[in-house]
Amino acid sequence: MIKRKYFGTDGIRGQANSLPMTAEIALKLGMAAGLHFRSGKHRHKVIIGKDTRLSGYMVEPALTAGFISMGMDVVLVGPMPTPAIAMLTRSMRADLGVVISASHNAYADNGIKLFDSEGLKLSDDIEHKIEALMDTDLSANLSAPDKLGRAERLENVRGRYIEYVKSAYPRSATLEGMKIVIDCANGAAYHVAPAVFYELGAEIVTIGTTPNGFNINDNCGSTHPEQMCYRVKDSGADLGIALDGDADRLVLSDENGEIIDGDQLMAVIATYLKETGELKGGGIAATVMSNMGLELYLKEQDIALHRTQVGDRYVAEAMRKEGLNLGGEQSGHIILSDYSTTGDGILAALQFLAMMVKTGKKASELAHVFNPLPQTLKNYRFDAKQKADDLIAKIQPKIDAAEKTLAGRGRILIRKSGTEPLVRVMVEAESQILAEEIAQKLAALVRLELA
Repeated sequence: MIKRKYFGTDGIRGQANSLPMTAEIALKLGMAAGLHFRSGKHRHKVIIGKDTRLSGYMVEPALTAGFISMGMDVVLVGPMPTPAIAMLTRSMRADLGVVISASHNAYADNGIKLFDSEGLKLSDDIEHKIEALMDTDLSANLSAPDKLGRAERLENVRGRYIEYVKSAYPRSATLEGMKIVIDCANGAAYHVAPAVFYELGAEIVTIGTTPNGFNINDNCGSTHPEQMCYRVKDSGADLGIALDGDADRLVLSDENGEIIDGDQLMAVIATYLKETGELKGGGIAATVMSNMGLELYLKEQDIALHRTQVGDRYVAEAMRKEGLNLGGEQSGHIILSDYSTTGDGILAALQFLAMMVKTGKKASELAHVFNPLPQTLKNYRFDAKQKADDLIAKIQPKIDAAEKTLAGRGRILIRKSGTEPLVRVMVEAESQILAEEIAQKLAALVRLELA
């Protein structure tokens, strides 16, 4: 695997105004990506969207300056979901799409994600080439004064995206009579998500729709769904939807306030698509983090599971390779490639709601189709001087030995996070006690090496 300097599993990410998330790096990225995607004599165009973090005001103009210096026109759309930028990049025939967001992270972090002209996240190879350009002198490639790009703000993007996602919901169906709690995480979807469900006829209860630059994902959203679950039960809602900061993932709550995670959602959608003859490729794609219970359930349904490394772009790559139209992550990235090239929390929620309406079943009756294996997950922070990959390689023999004791009835996964300086220890077993026991032993090894 190519070792990358700036990019992780989902673009560039870090604490705002600290390496690598500085204005200088953003400027260099704009210049390098602009140079890489500059080809032909046509006017080149890049779409830039963001979430609601304060630091977006720093990153956006730096990126804009970099692209303009390379002769690319920049279209600024402001706070919009990540999947909206992927859609706009395709529909506006742009050369490149950019999202300024750190997804589910707190406001102090930020990140930059890139999409190609087809609305696909960049491959490792292209990211490596852009990184190489970032560390060179790009001055010889700057555009002449009369060839500089221009910047403009596009005002009607909300309506475009709202109509786009609504088109994925059956025209013959309605959400009238349904009450839905929507938690927008004070993030990028705060102004579009409520409109989608309201326009389809639902009564909505909103959470996280008053961003102030600091409260994105703050005790709300898909990583903190407790408030959503409470409001579902308290208001007698039929369903709860919690998005993350850039709305490319979600978790649901049934009418009882019980969480429906990405694994359960993939299981129920896959089963439904197979029953209706719409499941392509005979299977789905999911990462190594998806619960083994999902794998066992899909096997019973004669649906293949294609495992990938962590990151929704790797899921998307596997889907294209295997000819699949469904994939995702346990964390709630759900990719429905018949409608979108990337994870879209609103689209996934609409798919589930369409199934509820068609079957007449409550959310609790429709979801929770398998019992997940008990899972323990522990995270350990390391500093920049420590090499997490070397640490994991060092204790690999003990990891293998521990996994043998599970005799195929569980899994162990120890990996470095692609978005944060963390080592993640995950253990699945037939009982919570066994999973915790093994996790504690492995965690002690990790702590010892990090000490």
